[in-house]
Amino acid sequence: MNTPPASAPEPAPAEADGHRWLTAEEQRVWRSYLHATTLLEDHLDRQLQRDAGMPHIYYGLLVKLAEASQHRLRMTELAMDAKITRSRLSHAIARLERSGWVRREDCPSDKRGQFAVLTDQGLQVLRRTAPGHVTAVRQALFERLSPAQQKSLGEIMQIIAEGLQPNEAGADLPWLR
Repeated sequence: MNTPPASAPEPAPAEADGHRWLTAEEQRVWRSYLHATTLLEDHLDRQLQRDAGMPHIYYGLLVKLAEASQHRLRMTELAMDAKITRSRLSHAIARLERSGWVRREDCPSDKRGQFAVLTDQGLQVLRRTAPGHVTAVRQALFERLSPAQQKSLGEIMQIIAEGLQPNEAGADLPWLR
């Protein structure tokens, strides 16, 4: 059992000092989740850096553009899909532009709006990189889980995502920052 550091509060009792602390089991699950997701993201970043010279988030942007109609999305929509700030997206798109994989186009109906467009070169990089990425994902995740565990993981992640996706107006969302 993991013991919390001396400076951390006791993980249980649930309502001690007015706070509902994590139980020992909840703490174990939480730390396992953090450990696994950190290692998985690092594993995928290293694979993509090695194979394509880009981080995982950039690969995800290229995938979203490849799946979009005419391989183009408004920058705001791309930030929303990627769940990142507009500033972070702008930085990523600038780097992808320098590589020749994406270009920006002004939106004819909105002078302030821009589109990110996947170039032919970007599509080629994506097609060349995708098989290795899929292999890395399979080895790191799916080959370690039974079909029932995969189904459960998908259901659990959907519940968490739905619970964290605010629907109210004025919500503090990354792509609005």
